[in-house]
Amino acid sequence: MSHNYEAQRRETFATFKGAKGLPAQARVEFIFFIEELDADWGAFEKALKSKGFKTKRLGDGETVVATSGMIPLTAEAVWERERVATEIALRHDFYPDGWELAE
Repeated sequence: MSHNYEAQRRETFATFKGAKGLPAQARVEFIFFIEELDADWGAFEKALKSKGFKTKRLGDGETVVATSGMIPLTAEAVWERERVATEIALRHDFYPDGWELAE
């Protein structure tokens, strides 16, 4: 089954419609969960880091959070980084599960 990038993009852009009080820039955390038990966590994290993301594994044993550097907080900028991270994730048997602003 192929991933529906257009639906994912629409969801990200919809998040920004009517949003008020957002900072001009932020770090964004993209959340990914494991799809296959034999997925190579190390290779996934290495590929993300090569594209400028910081990574952390959550204690649930199923989730990786990829944090961007500071980016403009616009739908376009978030989608650009989300697409890059998602392409990496899918190649490594992980699946996107949304994003949020980093603390």
